[in-house]
Amino acid sequence: MGSWPGHGGAAAFVVAAVLVSWSAAGVGAIGANWGTQASHPLPPDTVVKMLKGNGFQKVKLFDAEDGTMSALRKSGLEVMVGIPNDLLMIMATSMKAAEKWVDRNVSNYLNDGCNIRYVAVGNEPFLSTYNGSFLQTTFPALRNIQSALVRAGLSNQIKVTVPQNADVYESVTGKPSDADFRTDIHDRMLEIVKFLSDNGGAFTVNIYPFISLYIDANFPAEYAFFDGGSSPIVDGSATYTNMFDANHDTLIWALKKNGYGNLPIIIGEIGWPTDGDMNANAQLAQRFNQGFMTHIASGRGTPMRPGPIDAYLFSLIDEDEKSIQPGNFERHWGIFTYDGIPKYNLNFGTPNSQIQRASGVQYLEKKWCVLKPSARLDDPKLPDTISYACSMADCTSLGYKTSCGALDTRSNISYAYNSFYQKNDQDDVACGFSGFATTTGQDPSTGTCRFGIMIEADSAFSWKLQQVRSNWLLVLLLALVHLCLSFS
Repeated sequence: MGSWPGHGGAAAFVVAAVLVSWSAAGVGAIGANWGTQASHPLPPDTVVKMLKGNGFQKVKLFDAEDGTMSALRKSGLEVMVGIPNDLLMIMATSMKAAEKWVDRNVSNYLNDGCNIRYVAVGNEPFLSTYNGSFLQTTFPALRNIQSALVRAGLSNQIKVTVPQNADVYESVTGKPSDADFRTDIHDRMLEIVKFLSDNGGAFTVNIYPFISLYIDANFPAEYAFFDGGSSPIVDGSATYTNMFDANHDTLIWALKKNGYGNLPIIIGEIGWPTDGDMNANAQLAQRFNQGFMTHIASGRGTPMRPGPIDAYLFSLIDEDEKSIQPGNFERHWGIFTYDGIPKYNLNFGTPNSQIQRASGVQYLEKKWCVLKPSARLDDPKLPDTISYACSMADCTSLGYKTSCGALDTRSNISYAYNSFYQKNDQDDVACGFSGFATTTGQDPSTGTCRFGIMIEADSAFSWKLQQVRSNWLLVLLLALVHLCLSFS
């Protein structure tokens, strides 16, 4: 879209006030995105308890990992299961592959009590930064998955959708009423929209006011929020005081302009990160997410689509292995930290008066890896060890106006070392760094900067971690790397 509307702690916190429940108010259900790109993910059963305990009614997944799907059996949570973009080609070219996927990842779990409602075919496949990589495969994959659902006798209860980024539509004037789908993908979008309409599906869109603020220095920050004081956008009889409503209605107008104004809309992702950028912090995330929750709970919808809004907050838990190509904030979208601790007060709109943290989480020992007090900062070998630590672990909390942005040089290095050490399960070899590092039992955390302790690998469900924990080849590799660094 053109201008403003378009860019596309440790104990449980007591919530100040309780909104009416979603069902009682007759408003849209609220869900959460559950991503698993973490080095030490929480056990799936723990996450399901978090979801249910905090009033979420549905969950959106990006794949169909067995541990996740099995934990959702008989949970009562509605599930949107995803097909990753790298599977679109095989789904598009092989009906047999589509049928096999549906049998294994839908029928199998559905028959065992998993309440699957949607299959998300791809994830933002038409994102402009993908340079058309999935333009030829998305619709054929969608069509084959739908056919596979029909053949399995599931098409009445399970619908298909394609989560799209808000960049698939635009308005040259910035007004929602002047919207249409992006010129380069216009015909393909209409193919998909018609197919969704014909088969009772919904249009899923991801809307991120934070990204608008991140990429455009002139974006009015207050317009990103629901209680902001920004100048409104007037579009005919409609007045827009926040970007979400304007962006949402830009999509409505694009659909309406092409004859599909009544197609159901799902907000697949919406949220605000808490670290990795000057505008990413717990205060702004709380303001945005609570504003959105209150907006949804009102049931009033948007000027062009009054009524309930179905949405999935992004995201439930931080993921330390997400790509940071879009920005360092990518690993910090969670309402909860990697170990299931709520980051800020948030009223989920249910009768419960507390945000519930993850229960039964098992941690490694209370020890950290830090720079030796005797280490000289001008040692020419030191920079390589820092670069190595940050390339293999997560240093995205270090930077200008981030949670650890006020650390001095020595503490910065210690943070990098500790991140690597914890990610490698506090293995002694992982706190070598050519002799510059040492372990300590004194927590180096300070102010807003948390030096984490990793959760136990065997309390997580990732089979990769089970292999890593018992694989001494990794230890040998780490030793060789540090040996090479010491001789460089």
